[in-house]
Amino acid sequence: MDDAVIVVAGAGGPAGRAVVRRLASAGARVVAADVRPQTWDDAGSDTGRIASAVVDLLDEGATRAWAAEVMKTHGRVDGLVHLVGGWRGGETFGDTDLADWALLHDLLVRTLQHTTLAFHEALREAPHGRAVIVSQPAAGAPTQGNAAYAAAKAAAEAWTLALADSFRHTPAAATILVVKALLTDAMLERKADWPGHTHVDDLASTIAGLWDRPADELNGKRLWLTE
Repeated sequence: MDDAVIVVAGAGGPAGRAVVRRLASAGARVVAADVRPQTWDDAGSDTGRIASAVVDLLDEGATRAWAAEVMKTHGRVDGLVHLVGGWRGGETFGDTDLADWALLHDLLVRTLQHTTLAFHEALREAPHGRAVIVSQPAAGAPTQGNAAYAAAKAAAEAWTLALADSFRHTPAAATILVVKALLTDAMLERKADWPGHTHVDDLASTIAGLWDRPADELNGKRLWLTE
């Protein structure tokens, strides 16, 4: 992990901030990207290992230009952590609003497509390239009110598995982490018990540990962090 260059897309959310802090504390150089400016004063002594980037990942040209700049600045990319997310849903299948699908497709799928295509060759060439997304059981077991969200998650998983196929016979790996839902300290302050939830700090530790595991344990695999 020492001086590995790891890109975190969607770094501004609770999961993103936890992951950025954890990777920086492990010795990585983290490129923390979000659509809005972020500050990292809470990262303490590790602040110098974090480079904040503002980029619209829905803009393919801008994403590729940014990836090229990252490569120019750092010389390599050892990991891509995709944490751009969102949720929309309803009660019944008939109530599904396709505007929700359009939003979720952009957030969960399109941003993933743009970032993985932009960093693909760099990850393939890295000694231990890792790409990771966070998914949800709904991708394989959708409920009627969750149709748009589940379909977007399933599409993101399929895209990641195709990426994994491109990594065969290389040291790189693309991995899907499956959680029921994510938990933060603020949520714990409101209620002590959140069955099946995964704390963002535990997610961050799992992601940091991917660089300690061989590619054949990770590539094309779904790793469940919930029952």
